[in-house]
Amino acid sequence: MKTKTLKKNKVNVVTLGCAKNIFDSEVMMAQLKANSFEVEHESKVQDSEIVVVNTCGFVENAKQESIDTILQYAEAKKNGALDKLYVTGCLSQRYKDDLEKEIPEVDAYFGTRELPKLLKTLKADYKKELIGERLLTTPSHYAYFKIAEGCDRPCSFCAIPLMRGKHRSTPIEELVKNAKGLVANGVKEIILIAQDLTFYGLDLYKERRLAGLIESLADIEGLDWIRLHYAYPSGFPMDVIEVMKNRPNVCNYLDMPLQHGSSKILKAMRRGITREKTTELIQSIREINPEIAIRTTLITGYPGETDADFQEMYDWVGEMQFDRLGVFPYSHEENTHAFNFEDDVAPEVKHERAEEIMDLQSGISYNLNQKKIGQEFNVLFDKVEGEYFIGRTEYDSPDVDNEVLVKISDYQCIRLGDFARVKINSADHYDLYGMVVG
Repeated sequence: MKTKTLKKNKVNVVTLGCAKNIFDSEVMMAQLKANSFEVEHESKVQDSEIVVVNTCGFVENAKQESIDTILQYAEAKKNGALDKLYVTGCLSQRYKDDLEKEIPEVDAYFGTRELPKLLKTLKADYKKELIGERLLTTPSHYAYFKIAEGCDRPCSFCAIPLMRGKHRSTPIEELVKNAKGLVANGVKEIILIAQDLTFYGLDLYKERRLAGLIESLADIEGLDWIRLHYAYPSGFPMDVIEVMKNRPNVCNYLDMPLQHGSSKILKAMRRGITREKTTELIQSIREINPEIAIRTTLITGYPGETDADFQEMYDWVGEMQFDRLGVFPYSHEENTHAFNFEDDVAPEVKHERAEEIMDLQSGISYNLNQKKIGQEFNVLFDKVEGEYFIGRTEYDSPDVDNEVLVKISDYQCIRLGDFARVKINSADHYDLYGMVVG
């Protein structure tokens, strides 16, 4: 029986997975609001008539989290805590038939490109005039900014093309218009995201146009920071680094998932690059722009990864001294090229190797942070936690990188979403502590 306290036409959107899913949820929420729905994101108050779960299907842990979340809301539906439950996103795109059989309590499942169909199910119209409009779930001063969808890369371990399809760039003029709209609403930083930024423009313009897009965005008055996420190393367009160096509002920051440090494993992964070529690329980028901070992600335990292969990657990480680094134990994904291989590295070995890399990176991060003591940085303040204002430098992306902590008791006048000049007076492995100097 439907609980009397449920608010009719109120939708709670729950987002799992990466920033690209956050972007998609924000677009969905804007469409729902325009159709006179009351919309909340991950509301803690169980008074929504409708729940939409935007799922992730990337690796095993993410899939399990998505399934657990669906089951949680399915149980809530049984207990009358909501009336309708819908599921969308990557997991739903990839496993719709299985999910319909296993969790029939869900009213309908939708894929990654079926927002109009989801809206129609809710008796809402897909309003084309709202393309580019979003309800931000991030703090109002920064936003994730998707410039393309899908991926044409053949990486053997990755299921993204199965869930997101082929690469499709959004035209430059449309992106500039959308960015201007965000800035007009108070956004100071946009974080460019795609499955592969570096492929941008090849489908529309028959050439890589990422540098041109960034130049156009950098011309927008009031846009203080432009940050680049998810760049592919093979065929990397070096003109992007020139733009980054020469335009003050393009952050000296690059997120480039490199996946491994062994040429043998990179070949098996079908990455189209060797360790040696990757090293040359990183060195060239740093030569052009010595100020750049490079973040990467790696995979441990790929099929066939021996102790020697892992040691090669470990030594390479020590040599490269990345500013930021994350590690994923390999996940054996159905219908990927690598699924044809035996998943022959034991789960505990995958995790042990990941921990070894992170222990190494922890030491690297600590040493790099010690060099920042005494320096001054422009810091954008995101939030308050405990006794500190929490902010970031241009070298740090939200949620995954260093944070700058300034004591509230010393500077009660700091406003969230504002910049301040901060002098660093101490540092640990992943946090910087400082005082406002201007």
